[in-house]
Amino acid sequence: MRSALLVLSLLVAVATPVSASPDRGRGAEPGNGPERNAVAAQDPPPSARATARGDNRPDGGRGYPRRTHLRTYPEDPTDKAIKLDLAPYHSLAPKLNDLQRRSDRISVEVIGQSTAGRDLYLVTLTAPESPAETRRQETWRDRIGNDPAAARRDPFLHTAYKAPIWINANIHGDEWEGTDGALRVIDHLATTSDRAALELLRRNRVHINLTANPDGRVAGTRSNAAGFDLNRDFVTASQPESRAMRDLVRRTQPLMVLDEHGYVEDTLIEPTTPPHGQNYDFDLYLKHGYEGALRMAEAVRALGHPEAAAPVIPFRDYEPGVWDGWAPIYTAQYSMYHGAVSYTVEVPMRVNHAEYVTLPVPELRRRSRINTDVVEATIRSTLDYVHRHRTSLLDNQIEMFRRGAAGEPQRHIPDGFVPGFGPEDRYTTEFPRAYVIPTGPDQRSGPAAARLVDHLVANDVRVQRAERPFTAAGRRYQAGSYVVDMRQPKRGMANVLLEAGRDLSDRVPVMYDISAWSHRLLWGASVDVVRDGPLDVRGRHVTAAYPTGAVDAAPGRDLALRLVDPKDVSAVNDLLGRGLPLHRQDDDTVVVPAAARSAAAEVADRHGVRFTAADAPGGTPMRRPVVAAAVAADELKALRDMGFEVHPVSTAALGAGFDWSRVDVLFVSSGLDLDQLTPGAKASLDAFLARGGGVVTRGATGARFNADAGVLPARAVAGKEDANGIVTVTDHAGRTGHSFVYAPLWFTDPGTGVTAEQRYGELVAGHWTTRADGSGGQDSAAGQAAVVSGTSPHGGKAVLFGTEPLFRDHPKGLYREVADALYRTAPVPARIPTSAPVPTG
Repeated sequence: MRSALLVLSLLVAVATPVSASPDRGRGAEPGNGPERNAVAAQDPPPSARATARGDNRPDGGRGYPRRTHLRTYPEDPTDKAIKLDLAPYHSLAPKLNDLQRRSDRISVEVIGQSTAGRDLYLVTLTAPESPAETRRQETWRDRIGNDPAAARRDPFLHTAYKAPIWINANIHGDEWEGTDGALRVIDHLATTSDRAALELLRRNRVHINLTANPDGRVAGTRSNAAGFDLNRDFVTASQPESRAMRDLVRRTQPLMVLDEHGYVEDTLIEPTTPPHGQNYDFDLYLKHGYEGALRMAEAVRALGHPEAAAPVIPFRDYEPGVWDGWAPIYTAQYSMYHGAVSYTVEVPMRVNHAEYVTLPVPELRRRSRINTDVVEATIRSTLDYVHRHRTSLLDNQIEMFRRGAAGEPQRHIPDGFVPGFGPEDRYTTEFPRAYVIPTGPDQRSGPAAARLVDHLVANDVRVQRAERPFTAAGRRYQAGSYVVDMRQPKRGMANVLLEAGRDLSDRVPVMYDISAWSHRLLWGASVDVVRDGPLDVRGRHVTAAYPTGAVDAAPGRDLALRLVDPKDVSAVNDLLGRGLPLHRQDDDTVVVPAAARSAAAEVADRHGVRFTAADAPGGTPMRRPVVAAAVAADELKALRDMGFEVHPVSTAALGAGFDWSRVDVLFVSSGLDLDQLTPGAKASLDAFLARGGGVVTRGATGARFNADAGVLPARAVAGKEDANGIVTVTDHAGRTGHSFVYAPLWFTDPGTGVTAEQRYGELVAGHWTTRADGSGGQDSAAGQAAVVSGTSPHGGKAVLFGTEPLFRDHPKGLYREVADALYRTAPVPARIPTSAPVPTG
């Protein structure tokens, strides 16, 4: 009877609607293919007059409710949500403050700030808890995640643990309505006297990230203020909003997750098509995942809107690969590794892009009301589903973590496990026994190893630091090495970050977005895989990597730093920015004069780099290059993170009059078309090239610029446009490494003086097929030049990339290649006299 009352109350009893609007969730529209991040219009930070009061740090000892007086923001009449009759960002804090005054079931915490400085609101709805009751809930949650075998035996946990549910709204800024549908549910649950709703709050905690991307919401952009698609950033966590969501899902450990998006005709509700992530215990997801989707679809149909009469479930309705669940870059797929049954939901009626500009306001608002109804229906259906199936969902989460801790293999899922499940859905892996991140001479980069360890820990992966030497798989490791024992509750998370991945080219005809990533292969650290055998390591679990910075040379000796990692580059640019006379040798070693030892020690501590004694003095004098960059948002961030002075340019910026006088290198990858330049802008660019300015390019736009400007005689050939993945590459010295590609290029018929810096090997993981005519495939690329360098007819140096070394701020181990290109192509400064005084910083 209570369940029936709950369904009735949640579907019928609603608060006064507060409008919102969504836009498409995961990526480009079906059929349009994946896209690179575009730079969003950047809003200024909110007024300093908006002040926050109250302690917003999560603290289980505080109990619920947790009343926070939220700072309010000045009204912004330009907020793009207003046109749709949806809630502008500045209206959220006053509404939440009012609800906290009127209700003891709602708590609001600020869990971070957006890129432009706006507060991120976590709303928690639950029955009041004393501090002692909250501590007990947190103890049970930790037991589930850290000692699942004990959790399975705990009858009190099964009876009294409040099921956590996470609703994520508005991760894409111009997909607004998730926020507004959530506001309706928040208002209702906070104020209703309905018994069924009160019982739901007694047994569950509902956590709502009210707007995951407030900067994009205000500006009407998909991306955040830094130009990043936050729903591609989860395993990289380059953005503050992404880190807030990552920490939220780790902290709450939800049983079920909804990520509200738009727009797909009729509404889309996951589960996904294959390929499904091979590290999932998919049997523990799919039963509830499919049944919950069916219930949401029923709730959407019950609204009676013809525009939402036939919701799509990709698992049931799409062909393999069209809407896959392979990559852990999305909210829903990432959350599964934390034990959640999770969904991306796409509401039906488009109100962004061209429609936002061209449709009449009444029609836009009609569509937004429908979308808000759909969001509300999916949330209410989800809350009801968790309430009805709480015990089974809890058992599934505990079982997932128990299997990981016990090192048990994944289960075989038979055909027909749910309607339509067949061989095309079966993706599994064999987990290795451990990963080892060595220290000492076997480690390629100390800063890279430390970054990787910290990232693993931030994602709730257990990492040990060995207290004494040990042997694994026949190899001896020194004390201080890091070990990821794969017998741990969240082994799926550990493996998805560290495994190589898989070549999916023969399994599915298309993929929705990228199909490869690997922190082991792309983040620059040496990581060994221990496939099997005993593992006897005495160590301690770490919460942060040990410091890696040092100056290992006797006083009076020149210092050397090998450029291996972006942190090394940051350190060099830091020293160059202080005016120090550095020299670069042919093996990528930078020599720092002995007189600059104190500055080097400070930089070593700041960036975690290690200086050694220089073997030989001298080399090519260096200066910190000034870069004019026509690049995407991810590349701009990576360049600035490495400490380069970067001035963004575009066709329009050059046309408006750009000062080339201080620029050393032009980096072109997007947004610059030589044919569209004004005569004056073209003449200024030609003058830059004529004085020997350096050029670095990437991708199709860069290759076109190279050809139009006549920089290097190297013909670019385009691989298949949606091809992407991790490839092996061989440098001109015959050394093999890894790189990343997305719409890859290669260079043929290089002219005199053009050197192939890297050549393609094979695809390690990803999806790379041929076009219908047989062109553009892996076989065509094999052995071809992936990166070339040379000298232009004007005397300037150039490097052309057919790979993606800065993609979405992810493949950090490749950043050095770009830094190397910038240093090499920048004109060499006049040699510094040996008698010149040396600033010490």
